[in-house]
Formats: sequence, structure tokens, C-alpha cells
Amino acid sequence: MHVRSIVGLLTALVCVPLFAHAADDAITRRDAFLFLWQGIMRPAMPVREAAFTDIPEGDSDELVFTYAKARGLLDDDDSAFHPQNPVQKGDSFVWLLRTRNVADAEDITRKTLPSFLEHYALAESGATMNVTLTRSELEDAARTLDTFLEREEHDVSLYAEQFHGDGTAFGETFDMYAMTAAHRTLPYNTLVEVTNVANGENVIVRINDRGPYVDGRDMDLSLGAFTSIAERSKGHITATFRRLGDATLAPACGGNPGFQKRITRDVHLDRGVQHTLKLGDTITLSSQRFFVVRSVLYPDGSIERLERWFGPDEDPFTLKPSIPGIYTLRIGTASGRIREFQTRVFGCTGNS
Repeated sequence: MHVRSIVGLLTALVCVPLFAHAADDAITRRDAFLFLWQGIMRPAMPVREAAFTDIPEGDSDELVFTYAKARGLLDDDDSAFHPQNPVQKGDSFVWLLRTRNVADAEDITRKTLPSFLEHYALAESGATMNVTLTRSELEDAARTLDTFLEREEHDVSLYAEQFHGDGTAFGETFDMYAMTAAHRTLPYNTLVEVTNVANGENVIVRINDRGPYVDGRDMDLSLGAFTSIAERSKGHITATFRRLGDATLAPACGGNPGFQKRITRDVHLDRGVQHTLKLGDTITLSSQRFFVVRSVLYPDGSIERLERWFGPDEDPFTLKPSIPGIYTLRIGTASGRIREFQTRVFGCTGNS
């Protein structure tokens, strides 16, 4: 190791106590929402509405909070967000359910929360929601809900000639041969892996329409998508859904996945963490400034605590995921700033 690197590393270790940001510390409102947001790989788009007064212009995540407020994922009845306050369990669960689009955002509130928590087995009946939440508790809740949603079975139908050439709810022209689908709440352009429970066949579709409007049905597949996993004559099937993320961030099994590079405004990762990763590929991270990889949270819930520093002119940090799912890397700087980066690893199996 170069002398300059050793000096820089020792300085970094002095500046940042290794116990900072422990996994069981109470998590702030800011960090809680950003963690939940990163788990869905949805882009934040510019909007005209005003941001929260305590999320300053130029903040690295201003766009996320402004967009989330405009889309109803964050309540807008208060001009301030109080980002550094510890998050309460009730607020974090509302945000979790809204970001996962289990219902319309306006229908998920602190008042309606108990019924959702019971359905998704997130908390015992009567559990208090006015207590603070730790980082590990939030990670457990997100993992519990995401696992439930991927295993939940749905009644799925198809639509075809009657609508071919018509406009979709999002202004596209419906093509019954394209790999698309209609869903009532998932955001436009979301990629979803749909698996036929009866035969295990799967297809990746892009949400470009709203529907179906039949009680008990949860998705309409285009003719092309439906017949790739089932015979048309069946009319409807039982299927599971696995949300992959927005098509611009999570191109299925190919294309440019996009990279997350910035830890702070002044510290950037070279190349960065991919939004999505094909099983067998490697994450490789380096930087022109010192950074520390504090931990890696694996899809099965296990945590590897590393506390490993990396500097210029040194070997990069590498991670080669061995199982599909979401990996969360907690990466920090010498100034003490910690940021979480998530990548979804998938195996590109079946018809995908």
C-alpha cells in the first residue's frame, strides 16, 4: 500500500468512529424513506410542485422527496418533512405500503393502516405505531412485505383483438402482441415478472395500461404475453408477480442497467453500483477519494459487516452475488456520511 494511502486511511479512521450508524440505531425519516425508495427502482421525475421547506434546494435527494410528495407517497399536509427526526413505525409502514403500490396511495393512511398490517403480516393486531423504528426493523419489514408480494397468487386474464390499436391509460397504442400488461396501481413503465403457477413458465411484461376492472382480477396481460406462458383457451390463470423496477432502470436481462455513483456531492464511485445485475456478474467499486464499505445486506436477510476502507491507487472493492434478490451496500466517506446502494440481481431464466 502506498504511504499516501496509509496516511489517508488513518485520517479517515480517526474522523469516522466504526460504531457510527449501527444497524440497530433509530433510523431518521430521511434515511427511512430513501431506503424504501431505493428498493423499488423507480425514477424520480421533475415536478412543478414545491419541495418540503426543510429539504433545501440543491440537496442531493431533493428530486426524490419532491417527486414522492407530488405522487402522494409522502403526505403534503405539512410544508416541513423533519428529515433528521427519528421515524415512527406508523409513518414508515405507510411509506412502505405506498412505495410497493399495494393500493392507491390515498387509501393507505395511519387510519387504514391496521387492516393492511394484518393482511400482510407486518405487525400484530393492536401494535403501537407511535414508537421509533430501528434500521434493522425497517429492513425486516421491507423484506417481509416484498417476500409476501412475490409469493402472493393473483387471478390474471388477457385482452386482445377488442382493444388492439386503442389508446392505453398512459397514452400508448395498445399492441396485443407486445409484452405489456394492465395493472390498477403499479406505476407506468414498471417491469414485472409474471409466473404461471400451474406450469412455472414466466414472462417479463411492462405496465402500460390501467385495469382490469373485473372484481377478483389483478392483471390483464396482452395476448402475446399471456400465450407465452399459457394456452389462450384458458382465458385466465393463477400467477405470481415479481416487480423488477422501472424499465429505464431495470432493463430485463440485457441493456444498460444504469449506475449509482454519488455518495456525497464531492465523493463519487468510479463506475458505481448497478441498478440491476445479472447473476454471475460482479460489482466493482473504486474512487479518487477514500470510502468505506460498512456492510452488505443479502437477499436472505443475513448481514456481512465489513468496515473495509478503499483509497485511490488501491485494489477496488468487488462483490459477486451468488443468489438472486436485492443486495444493499452501506457505503460511507471520511466525513461520516453514509449512503445505501441497492442492486437487484436476477438470473434471466424462463422466457425472460
